[in-house]
Amino acid sequence: MIALLLCAIGFLAAFFVGRRSLAAGCLVVAVFGYAYGILRANLITPVSHFIFDAALVGLYLAVFLPNAKNKAGKPPGSGLNKWIWLLMGWPLVLVFMPFQPLLVSIVGLRGNMFLLPAALIGSRLRSKDLRIIALGLAVLNLVAMGLAIAEYFRGIEPFFPVGPMTITIYNSQDSGGGYRIPSLFQNAHTYGGVMVDTIPFLFGAWALTAGTRKQKMLLVGGLVTAFFGILMAATRVGLISAVFMVILAATSGRLGAMKRWIWVVVVAGVIFAALHNDRWQRYKELDTDTITERIGGSVNRTFLEILQEYPMGNGLGGGGTSIPYFLASQVNHPVGVENEYGRILLEEGVIGLLLWIGFGIWVGTNRVALVKDEWYTGRRMAWYFSIFTLATAVIGVGLMSSIPHTFFFMLLLGWSAVAPLRERQPGPFVIRRAAAVPVMS
Repeated sequence: MIALLLCAIGFLAAFFVGRRSLAAGCLVVAVFGYAYGILRANLITPVSHFIFDAALVGLYLAVFLPNAKNKAGKPPGSGLNKWIWLLMGWPLVLVFMPFQPLLVSIVGLRGNMFLLPAALIGSRLRSKDLRIIALGLAVLNLVAMGLAIAEYFRGIEPFFPVGPMTITIYNSQDSGGGYRIPSLFQNAHTYGGVMVDTIPFLFGAWALTAGTRKQKMLLVGGLVTAFFGILMAATRVGLISAVFMVILAATSGRLGAMKRWIWVVVVAGVIFAALHNDRWQRYKELDTDTITERIGGSVNRTFLEILQEYPMGNGLGGGGTSIPYFLASQVNHPVGVENEYGRILLEEGVIGLLLWIGFGIWVGTNRVALVKDEWYTGRRMAWYFSIFTLATAVIGVGLMSSIPHTFFFMLLLGWSAVAPLRERQPGPFVIRRAAAVPVMS
């Protein structure tokens, strides 16, 4: 009953708030995305799997239904819409093919198309929306860090009871022998991934000249907690992504002298903490042999075998999309592969794989993100991060179904995939001299 009530609250809040403000609607979905993992772990019922989904559906209806008060139009000259419709259309066709039971195929849609429209929402974000989202994410990062600190000192058991929803958490250890910290999220990997997702928003807003001192301090706090969250989650991919973000920030060329010094202090403090805490030193495992073994196991020597055996795929949900425990036994010929593109091949066949390869090439060659305006720094980080994320999907699954990581990734991809509109600036106030009017005496 509680899970059903949360679904209703999420849907209604995202819908009515999203009708009035695109940024506020996105933040409502973000709140339910941050809380999704801990809610699902403590509300063990099938309905709890749809708490985030309900909020996201509410946002979709708020944005895409006509007559919304939030009238952010379609970006001109963008090929993003065509690509998203192609990537969504093919999985819809596969639902009606007799590969998997209908319920399994419907759940498979979640990992193949459900979060794709978030890219269209990201393409509609404007400067005011981005500032609101950045400030909201800074607050959420601070909340997540508060729970992460409690888990670090008290353990994760009081917050994530042992059960079918927390198997991954209890199977993940950091370099000090303790559990990797999941904070609010369904596992540590999601925590680290979401913290990386927030960096382009936070850093882009912090690099702006506009904003009060309190807002700048809040954004710095959000950035600091993002980096420490990546260390506490102890994910190697997250750490590599964070280093990539630091390099992009250092080469942005859009920061003043004071902000550069603040950024140096933040990065130096994070590095110092990482070097002096045994539990945060999982990065030491990133040697050449480990990377080669990881890529070799994930990119998978069975890729060609899968291509020969399942040229049209094994059906939605039959190749690695996370299926709820109460439906897992209904999957026909379940096949696992630790490679997002291998999963796409298994579920969507050759056609789906070719569509995703074409989309990745389009994203990598679409340089509209490099248009220089006030958000150039953040949008440039979002574009490079989108390319990096699509490239590293070959070493793991979950890119299209990780909550709320996929939602934020799609927002970043959509934001950086369209040319920024020139927003009207208030012009100078001019007093015009009135024309002389004859007056009868």
